[in-house]
Amino acid sequence: MKLLSVRHSAMDSIWIGHFFLLLSILETAFIPTVANNATDSYWLLRVKSELEDPLGVLSNWSPITNICNWNGITCAVDQEHIIGLNLSRSGISGCISADFSHFTSLQTLDLSSNSLSGSIPSELGQLQNLRILQLYSNNLSGNIPAEIGNLRKLQVLRLGDNMFTGEIPSSVTNMSELTVLALGYCQFNGSIPVGVGKLNNLISLDLQMNSISGPIPEEIQGCEKLQNFAASNNMLEGDISSSMGSLKSLKILNLANNSLSGSIPTALSHLSNLAYLNLAGNKLHGEIPSELNSLIQLQKLDLSKNNLSGSIPLLNVKLRSLETLALSDNALIGSIPSNFCLRSSKLQQLFLARNMLSGKFPLELLKCSSIQQLDLSDNSFEGELPSSLDKLQNLTDLVLNNNSFVGSLPPEIGNISSLEGLFLFGNFFTGEIPKEIGRLQSLSTIYLYDNQLSGLIPREITNCTSLKEIDFFGNQFTGPIPETIGKLKNLVVLHLRQNDLSGPIPPSMGYCKSLQILALADNMLSGSIPPTFSYLSELTKITLYNNSFEGPLPNSLSSLKSLKIINFSHNKFSGSFFPLTGSNSLTILDLTNNSFSGPIPSTLANSRNLSRLRLGHNNLTGSIPSDFSHLTELNFLDLSFNNLTGDVPPQLSNSKKMEHVLMSNNRLSGKIPVWLGSLQELGELDLSYNNLSGRVPSELGNCSKLLKVSLHHNNLSGKIPQEIGKLTSLNVLNLQRNNFSGPIPPSIQQCTKLYELRLSENLLTGAIPVELGGLAELQVILDLSKNILTGEIPPSLGNLMKLERLNLSFNRLEGKVPRSLGKLTSLHVLNLSNNHLDGQIPSTFLGFPLSSFLNNNDLCGPPLRSCSESTTQGKMQLSNTQVAVIIVAIVFTSTVICLVMLYIMLRIWCNWRKVAISSADGGTVAHKKRNGEYWNMNSFGLIPSPDKQNSATTTSFYNLKMETMENTNM
Repeated sequence: MKLLSVRHSAMDSIWIGHFFLLLSILETAFIPTVANNATDSYWLLRVKSELEDPLGVLSNWSPITNICNWNGITCAVDQEHIIGLNLSRSGISGCISADFSHFTSLQTLDLSSNSLSGSIPSELGQLQNLRILQLYSNNLSGNIPAEIGNLRKLQVLRLGDNMFTGEIPSSVTNMSELTVLALGYCQFNGSIPVGVGKLNNLISLDLQMNSISGPIPEEIQGCEKLQNFAASNNMLEGDISSSMGSLKSLKILNLANNSLSGSIPTALSHLSNLAYLNLAGNKLHGEIPSELNSLIQLQKLDLSKNNLSGSIPLLNVKLRSLETLALSDNALIGSIPSNFCLRSSKLQQLFLARNMLSGKFPLELLKCSSIQQLDLSDNSFEGELPSSLDKLQNLTDLVLNNNSFVGSLPPEIGNISSLEGLFLFGNFFTGEIPKEIGRLQSLSTIYLYDNQLSGLIPREITNCTSLKEIDFFGNQFTGPIPETIGKLKNLVVLHLRQNDLSGPIPPSMGYCKSLQILALADNMLSGSIPPTFSYLSELTKITLYNNSFEGPLPNSLSSLKSLKIINFSHNKFSGSFFPLTGSNSLTILDLTNNSFSGPIPSTLANSRNLSRLRLGHNNLTGSIPSDFSHLTELNFLDLSFNNLTGDVPPQLSNSKKMEHVLMSNNRLSGKIPVWLGSLQELGELDLSYNNLSGRVPSELGNCSKLLKVSLHHNNLSGKIPQEIGKLTSLNVLNLQRNNFSGPIPPSIQQCTKLYELRLSENLLTGAIPVELGGLAELQVILDLSKNILTGEIPPSLGNLMKLERLNLSFNRLEGKVPRSLGKLTSLHVLNLSNNHLDGQIPSTFLGFPLSSFLNNNDLCGPPLRSCSESTTQGKMQLSNTQVAVIIVAIVFTSTVICLVMLYIMLRIWCNWRKVAISSADGGTVAHKKRNGEYWNMNSFGLIPSPDKQNSATTTSFYNLKMETMENTNM
């Protein structure tokens, strides 16, 4: 038994040995697998699988390479765990993996400046050893997880320049080791957490460019080590607490562009280390504390865009480190303090624009020889500029515009060799530009517009070869443009509009190859455009209007492919304007009032962005191109006063943005197109003086924004559509000189904004609608003359109190003139002539001439005959029967008289016949007179009677007449 027991024990030992051997084998096989899954390399490869790596930065993340050699990896001393991961600026995208939580030894995680998206996984809060977390400049969104507050060892948290939303979690204030908290340039809202005061190790707090509101918490004074506090461009409000003055370590304080109010606390003067103070763009008021002069470390001070008042108390003699002082856009008064500057000043920028400062040019500034930029614009400074201005030898920008400076520009300005920008516009400078200005080799911008400068533009200005912008608009410069203008190779803007310049454009201007904007309008320039303009390939805008340019355009202009705006209106150009259609970038083309001829080039339709096309008052012929269907951006089309023929093309219906259609004074024919009703933006329609026929389409009533409709002097017919009443915004309706028939539609009363209504010279019938009296805004004219209107004048017209001219002449109106018209006190032209009106003219119409009432037979009262005279004449009038009897009596009497006269003449003829027969010798027939003399029918003389032939000599009528005259003369 004992032996058996020993044997069993031996067997058990063998089996146990085998079991442990098996376990050992299994353990050897299993443990490496578990270990491999648990290593940092495993998790890093999983992180890699969720990222896109277009630059191949993660290409050496491979099991065959030691993890410590992977890009961006920093290993611990044991070479087994990673303590740093830096993939900043690697171009990676994708989401931040929750697997980062497995890197428990990680101290630095920097994924900044990539294209990562999604949210921050809350699992990052498990990285208890993390000291630096930088995720700024990505596309991350969502809220910051509250778990981020579990990172108690975190010192740097930079999450800015992302799309985070929501409030800043209060758990952030639990990270007591935090030295940098940068959350700027996101979309955070809510308020600054009150617990921020617990972050007593905080050095930098950046919250700028968010939507954070509420006050700055008083508790922030607990951040005693704070050096940088930037919360600009938020919605912070309330006062700036005096407790801010306890942040003695503060070097940068930027609270610009919020809604902070109250006054600037004097306690800020305790911030002895402050180098940057920006409170611009708030609602601060009151005076600037003079205590700020104690900030001897201050380099930049910006208090602009507030409501600060009083004088300027700041002195550069105390603020010796000050480089920038910006006080623009306040209500400061007075001038620069007399002891403002000291000669060892470091001041480089002084911005005092848009205040209420006054006085002469502050000579104290001349001591600040370090000044580079000086802006005194938009104040009330006056007087002349000092000749000693050249003491500012470092000046780069002199901005004095919109003041009241007078006198001429000092020649010494040419000694400031560093000057780059000269802005003197909006003053009262006179005289000529000094030739010395040609010494300014660094000058890039000179703005002298809106002054009273005169004389020639000096040729020397073309020596300033760095010039990019010249603006002399609105002066009195005379003479030619300098011939050497082509020397300005860098010139981008040349603005000489509204002067008295004359002569041609210098051909050398074509060598200003950088020129983009050329404005020569409103001068007296002449000649043609030089062919060298074809070199101006960068030109985008050219305005030459209101000059005397002439001749055809050079074909070379078609090479200017960048042109967007062309205005050649009011000149004498001729020929085709085809060369101006070479640019497909055109947005505005204005050629009105020239002598361009020929057809409209169809190539104009290639400018798909053309919005304004004005070709009126030229000699253009042919039809409107159908290619205009491509001009879908067109909103202003003026083709008036040309010789265009054909129909209004249906292709224009594609221009849905059209606001103005002006085609008057052409020879267009056909009908008014129905598609006009689809132009919902249409505000002005003028098709007058053409040969259009047919009806006015009712669809026109859909153009609810129409302000003016002019269809006069055509051959339109039919009724005026009722839909005209839908044009409730209409100011002017002119349909005169057509063939419209039927009644005036009463619906016109809905056009309550009408101030001009002309329907004359048509075939309109029926009564004047009573509803016209509701057009209370009618002012310019109501003209219904030369129609076939009947009935009485409606008294409701007396409600048109603003009406200045009323013409109802040449109709068939009857009845009395309504006394209500006498209330029209604004009326100064009235014409009721050529109707059938009766009764008395209202006494208030005494001032109107006789022509206003002519050809109304039954109308009386001044200036016509008096109504009493009219009544008397009326009583004396006979009935129709009496008149007929009198007429019959007159006819009968006349007949009798004629018969008697005929009888007498017959008797005389018979007597004459007898005398003639009894005459034996055939002598002259004579008629016996009472005195015995006879009238000789042949000789026209007087002959003596036969009884007295021997007693007197024959006397001729001529002699008798002469004798009588002689006796008279004696």
